[in-house]
Amino acid sequence: MQNNKETALKVAEFLLQIKAIKLSKKESFQWASGWHSPIYCDNRRTLSFPKVRTFIRQKYAETIQENFGQVDVIAGVATGGIAQGALVAQELELPFIYVRSSSKGHGLQNLIEGEVEAGQRVVVIEDLISTGMSSLNAVQALREKGCHVVGMVAIFTYNFELAKNNFQKYKCPLYTLSDYHSLIEVAAEKGYINQEDISSLKSWREDPANWKVYV
Repeated sequence: MQNNKETALKVAEFLLQIKAIKLSKKESFQWASGWHSPIYCDNRRTLSFPKVRTFIRQKYAETIQENFGQVDVIAGVATGGIAQGALVAQELELPFIYVRSSSKGHGLQNLIEGEVEAGQRVVVIEDLISTGMSSLNAVQALREKGCHVVGMVAIFTYNFELAKNNFQKYKCPLYTLSDYHSLIEVAAEKGYINQEDISSLKSWREDPANWKVYV
């Protein structure tokens, strides 16, 4: 997982400013996985703020151009990566497709929506990486279609070791615009959190499945 430090700090600042990331000091958020967390990230909020939306779109595009060379298609992961991916495809003047979490239950029962051919070089767009498995399921679906997935770009990652291992296992390079370490750095600098909060946030990231015992 790689990113540009200056961009990572700026994106983290934006996410905090628009409350796309919420840090709770008194109660935890429960994820779909059952994990309890002192942080909740909703990057869909970036779409409602033109300045932030534009900055993120441009940084997505720059990251793709700098790291992946010639690309044929941009693929968004449903649902958070669809709007972001469409914006990036427009910025780069490339075709856009998206990958569902499961096949549509009617009609053509598509898993991949849009036009893509075997052998095309595809970059996958996500908004958020936790363990990475839902994103990597999309990568696998594209590979089974015959696509050459050159990598993935996301707005934010929690820097879980599990995610790092999963992306290595699937041999899928991952670049993110920001990450958990940058978020904590900016949140502390701007006064969103204090030293006690930092300790709790760090302990959560080290063992998120059991973090509630620290609350």
